[in-house]
Amino acid sequence: MELGSAIEGSWTARAVCRTADPDDLFVEGAAQHRAKAICSGCPVRTECLVFALDSRMEHGVWGGMTDRERRALLRRRPTVTSWRHLLEAARAEHERQGSAGGDTRRQAAG
Repeated sequence: MELGSAIEGSWTARAVCRTADPDDLFVEGAAQHRAKAICSGCPVRTECLVFALDSRMEHGVWGGMTDRERRALLRRRPTVTSWRHLLEAARAEHERQGSAGGDTRRQAAG
């Protein structure tokens, strides 16, 4: 998915979908589940979702979310003007809890 200079930064160069056919990402209905699967292991999923939310992208799967899911999120959080800080903080917290959970499992096993 080559989006060129319209997107800030170089995160698109690391996107899993960079070589995908855009028609696979801008789909309707059940095909969106396949499109979302492309995003599941993407290292720049958060950056992609931030771009889509901040830019109010109306179509396609971005950062693992469909257009409908993004619209619902935007309606639930109308006061958010920039999603970058919010999503990066959530990702860091998730990673921190994940590593703490691993330590607990190792301690219990030891």
